[in-house]
Amino acid sequence: MKNLLPLLIFPLVFALAFVSCQEGAGDASEDNNARSVSQVIHELADLPYAHDALEPHIDEKTMMIHHGRHHQAYVNNLNNAIAGTPLADMDLIDIFAEMSQHSMAVRNNGGGHYNHDLFWNIMSPDGGGEPEGDLAEAISSTFGSFEDFQAEFKRMGMTQFGSGWAWLIVDADGNLKVTQTPNQDNPLMDVVEERGTPILGVDVWEHGYYLHYQNRRGDYIDAFWNVVDWNAVSELYAAALSS
Repeated sequence: MKNLLPLLIFPLVFALAFVSCQEGAGDASEDNNARSVSQVIHELADLPYAHDALEPHIDEKTMMIHHGRHHQAYVNNLNNAIAGTPLADMDLIDIFAEMSQHSMAVRNNGGGHYNHDLFWNIMSPDGGGEPEGDLAEAISSTFGSFEDFQAEFKRMGMTQFGSGWAWLIVDADGNLKVTQTPNQDNPLMDVVEERGTPILGVDVWEHGYYLHYQNRRGDYIDAFWNVVDWNAVSELYAAALSS
């Protein structure tokens, strides 16, 4: 019996060691998953409407590619650029205020994420028309008329060489201005000439319109007015004045 005892104990010890290793491996896997999830700092929000909701002014295929591929790429690249750095705990607006201190990866992709979030949310299938209330009065007093504002905004979009954006902003003194920025820069960044809070923007990168309008950027900007959600823009205007 004494000779059989080691033979009986050894399998039991081996089995206990195997279970312990498996439990340890499971814990490590869960930790890795937790770290992976924690690194998803920014996420791509769903569109507030269907991909085809802005037809015929902005086509469904463009919206699918623009939102699902281009915007998603900005989010992914931004997360990669800031993961493990103090920027991971900062709001994008705070990062923009000191943009000159950060990398081009943060500048391009942080701007791309913020700019597109704004863009999707100032458009609506029920958009178009003209603003009302305080924003309408401010546009008229600043630009002369709504039509004059549209003309200046379009001029900024048309004269932005290559890729970029045209903006309606509220400056530090509460005044409205129309500006333009290259690439994915925006008026909140300390690297741009005319700074302010953007309340309306149009994306004039070719990926935003080329499938439907080809090289007719002007036609795209004209069509954009049919989907502008002036209620959303007015809310941003009021928020900018009170900040």
